[in-house]
Amino acid sequence: MLLDIFLTFLLIGFVSFGGGYAIIPMIELEVTRHGWMTSPELIDVIAVAGMSPGPIATNTAVFIGFHTAGLPGAITAAVAITIPSVLIVLIIAAFFYKLNEITVVQSAFYGLRPVVTALIIFAAYSFALSNGLFSISKETLIGGLLFLFCLFALMKFKWHPALIILIAGLAGIVLY
Repeated sequence: MLLDIFLTFLLIGFVSFGGGYAIIPMIELEVTRHGWMTSPELIDVIAVAGMSPGPIATNTAVFIGFHTAGLPGAITAAVAITIPSVLIVLIIAAFFYKLNEITVVQSAFYGLRPVVTALIIFAAYSFALSNGLFSISKETLIGGLLFLFCLFALMKFKWHPALIILIAGLAGIVLY
């Protein structure tokens, strides 16, 4: 079991680019394929991992590892998903200034930007779909209004994300 956890999160770490939210579709595919969690369980884990301090991908891996194999699973998943990032950053740091001047490398980075954006949007869409945000109900309408309020407060007034999380949590307590 620990070897499966290690190899799965090592693979996810090596082939996923664009940060934690871009990795979520890959994590969901692998976790449900292995039968470690259902999609609704994973959505709950991602919500908690996103609000917890630290990188969402690592937090999600820790939650999944703990759910699957307890503390050894959590440690194994955290180490496995972190190893690729550490190795890649060390390699890039060693050669960055030389590599960054190569036109092909610059072009590759420009090509990766839209893909990363698409992965993040897909993760948000999947998250919204799993939480019923595209159905019509009282809870959905309240959730949609809360979403719009938070998005507006972040974009227009530049409120701190921690304040938005606090307001959303309090609104959830009051409204639901």
